[in-house]
Amino acid sequence: MKDIVLIGMPACGKTMFGKMLAQSLNREFFDADEVLEQREKRSIKSFFAESEAAFREAETRTLKFLSDKDGVVIATGGGAVLSELNMKMLSENGIVIFIDRRPEKVLASIVGDSRPLLAEDKQRVFDLYSERIELYRKYADYIVDNNGMPEDTFDQLVRIWDRIRENLE
Repeated sequence: MKDIVLIGMPACGKTMFGKMLAQSLNREFFDADEVLEQREKRSIKSFFAESEAAFREAETRTLKFLSDKDGVVIATGGGAVLSELNMKMLSENGIVIFIDRRPEKVLASIVGDSRPLLAEDKQRVFDLYSERIELYRKYADYIVDNNGMPEDTFDQLVRIWDRIRENLE
């Protein structure tokens, strides 16, 4: 059974929609960042305090662990697309869906949030989007717009999965 892998900017809705989709499809859900912290017994913040490279290595170990699962829903960290290896592992048994949310919408949803790469300044969100948008598009099997109502975004995800399931049968 194919995994469903959600990619996109931090705070684009991967975890929220991943949980909803997993519940709707009766699948297990994994937030890659949470799994990373549990498996590594370290916080993401502590990895970044050491170096972003240290975090990215731990992220790859975590995504390898998750990509070996079968039929699950995975919400990746926003930077998972920075590694071709990560995306190769995830796409081997997974359908990759990019949840596209404009930077201004991301900013509106992270007030009081403590995400390492976003805490510095608002311009950082726009810069990350510019740096990563082509990678998100490159690795996505499907793109879902999350700039409107959450219900509409979830409906898009369900319709995509229905089409995929029909093709797999």
